[in-house]
Amino acid sequence: MKLNIVYSNAQLEKIREQGFVYMCACPSQVSEQIARLRRLFAYQQNCINGSETPLDIKTHQLIAKATSRAHDMMQECLHDVLVHEKWNLETLEMPDNLRQLLEKTLLE
Repeated sequence: MKLNIVYSNAQLEKIREQGFVYMCACPSQVSEQIARLRRLFAYQQNCINGSETPLDIKTHQLIAKATSRAHDMMQECLHDVLVHEKWNLETLEMPDNLRQLLEKTLLE
């Protein structure tokens, strides 16, 4: 079983970094949850590969399958948020109007 990867780890990190710099935590939080799901999935795959009993394998397969579904949902959520906020989907840069709004909020 493999995860459907829409955004690379580097792209997720870029989104997180911009969120921290411009104090826009929502896309950053979604990116972080996707990264955590990838780590959980990898952990389950290691368990599956190292398990010797059918019961252990089935347990880890169930967790991996649920993790894969959650991963797909969160990637879709991230895409929807980026589209809604009008991020550049090629460069994954936060839109200028959102940056300006956040900077204005900080100055007030």
